[in-house]
Amino acid sequence: MKFEVKTKNDDLLKSSFSVLLSIALISFVIVLANISIKLESISRNYEINYLCNILKIQNSSLNFKKLSKLTNINTKQKMWDLCREIVK
Repeated sequence: MKFEVKTKNDDLLKSSFSVLLSIALISFVIVLANISIKLESISRNYEINYLCNILKIQNSSLNFKKLSKLTNINTKQKMWDLCREIVK
């Protein structure tokens, strides 16, 4: 017959491990969220650059609409000014 003696050290070890695991998981989620936000802004900037280059070659109303949604600019003149600054 075996007898096990439970001590408070075992409980302390388990609780500290669960706390550390929770902190690590929360930190990992925060890092992933930051990476996602940065990648979204980088992608948006590249798409604006691409649409400005397309507008330089072909004046399509579809391209103006896409660029308008990305930049929240409604007038074509302001879009042209923005594209001139970007394409320089």
